[in-house]
This record gives sequence, structure tokens and C-alpha cells, in this order.
Amino acid sequence: MLHLRLITPADRTDEVVRLIEGTVGTTHLAVLTGAARDPEGDVVMCDVAREAGDDLIAALRKAGIDECGSIAVENIDLSLSRRADRAEEDAPGEGADAVLWEHLTDLTHEESTLTVTYVAFLSVATMLAACGVMLDNAILIVGAMAVGPEFGPLAGISTALVHRAPGLVGRSLWALLAGFVLAMTATAGFAWLMDALGLFTTEMIEADRPNTAFIWQPDWMSFVVAFLAGVAGTLSLTSAKSGALIGVAISVTTVPAAANAAVAFSYRDYAQTTGSTLQLLANLGGIVLAGTLTLIAQKWFWGRRHGPAPKTAR
Repeated sequence: MLHLRLITPADRTDEVVRLIEGTVGTTHLAVLTGAARDPEGDVVMCDVAREAGDDLIAALRKAGIDECGSIAVENIDLSLSRRADRAEEDAPGEGADAVLWEHLTDLTHEESTLTVTYVAFLSVATMLAACGVMLDNAILIVGAMAVGPEFGPLAGISTALVHRAPGLVGRSLWALLAGFVLAMTATAGFAWLMDALGLFTTEMIEADRPNTAFIWQPDWMSFVVAFLAGVAGTLSLTSAKSGALIGVAISVTTVPAAANAAVAFSYRDYAQTTGSTLQLLANLGGIVLAGTLTLIAQKWFWGRRHGPAPKTAR
């Protein structure tokens, strides 16, 4: 269930109440007349089944409530109510399959912004992966993949392509490319420092490294794994099954490939640099393609059952 808290102008409250009452899957409607101060108006609250939430939010935005008032949406972790159970039964479809397109757009917008924190996480993850590839330590590689935040911009690109939002595409691409450039530059400097301290050596980069050699030896399986991970990651973002996202993070080699490319470049091993770069591009391309196709499939499937998915305003 979702909880909606609306601020509406007094002369629009009856319209909003009728809209909520006419939406299948809503319950627990409450109106606090004159309770809002900034902006002035009434406070309207209700609960709605997740599978009906997207239609209601789209209708409220079409009515302009987001411009003259506000729309706040929260997830309800626990709701003990027969009316809530009945609302979920009445709403068509299953909550786990429902896609909240407004939430997805807002989430990817936030996660695909180039910030100091984003660059710091990506840089630390890449440095950690550099230690993993030099030591041929798979555990460090897995840890680095879990830390990397790059799935946010990748999901942002897919979402923007489906909703034809060039602004979000540009922002996501900028966060992705600039983030990796900065992280790889920092990792190359980290490798030079570790070499000066005697912790990294030429022999380590030239060793066979059977546990991590796949990182700079891309093949079609690299693309297949990235594609499947992209499907799983997109499903975890659009559904209530968000716990799967950490598994997606540790199934692709974007961060390790960037790390090995940076370290190999610092040691002038251009063959490994090229191979790692190709591995990185294969993973990025596979995730974006999978995410885009998954969102198109969800939009088509949900549109057949509930009408067309609303187009976002971003």
C-alpha cells in the first residue's frame, strides 16, 4: 500500500476527493479542512494499493495538484486494516508487478546526478578493485562491485530513453562518463603511489592472475551476464523487490574493468588497458540495453492491462 498526502486549494478539494473516491483500490480517505498553511489549503490523505497508485498520481498531476499544491507519496510497510485488504483485492493486477513511473523518474534523476559523494564512492570502489586485481583476490573484487554506485546513471539512461527525456539522458551520461574518468584518474595515481611504496609491482600486473584474468579478456559471455544483470536491476528498481539490486551490483565487472584499465595504463600495459576498456564498454552497453528493453516491456504489459503508462513531466 501507498500513503498519499496532498495539499489542495480549498476550491479544488471536492474535485480531488471525487477523483480519489472514483479510483479503484483507494481507502482511508481523510480531509483536514484549512490545515495547510504553506501553501494555504486543505490536507487530503488516503491509502491506495500500489497497483492503482500510478494511475491516481497521474490523474492528480493532470489536474495540476502538483503545481497548485503538493503530492507526497510514502510506502506503507505495515497496514492492519480490512479496508486496506479489500482495496488491494479490488485493484487490478499485483502490487509487485506495478511500476510507479513518477517514482522511477524521480529516483533515477537523483541517482544520476554527478555529486562529490557519487565520485567518492566510485573512486573508492575502483581503488579497492585495483587492489583486488593486483592481488588476484576475488573477494576484494566482489566487495568493490558492491560499493560501486554506477547502476544509478545506467538506470537513468534507460528511463530517459523510454520516456524520451533528453535532459535526463545528458545528465546520466555526464555522471557516468565523468565519474569513471575521475575515478580511473584517481586510481592511476593510487597505483603510482602504491608502486612507490613497493606494494604494487610490475610482476603483479604481468602475472597470470587466474581468478581475475577475465576482467581484461572480454567475450560474448561478458555481454550476456551484463544484459541479465541489467534486467534484474531494472526489475528491482521498478517493483517492490528492491533487495535484488545488491546482487546485480556484484554480477557485473564495470568497476573492476575500470580499475584494471587504470592500473594497466599506469604500468604502460596497453593490451590490458584496451581489453579492460572493452570489458567496461560491453558491461555498460549490456546493462543500458537490458534496462531499456525491460522498461519498454513493462510499459507495454502494464498498458495492456491498465491503459497507457503516464508520461513523466521531466
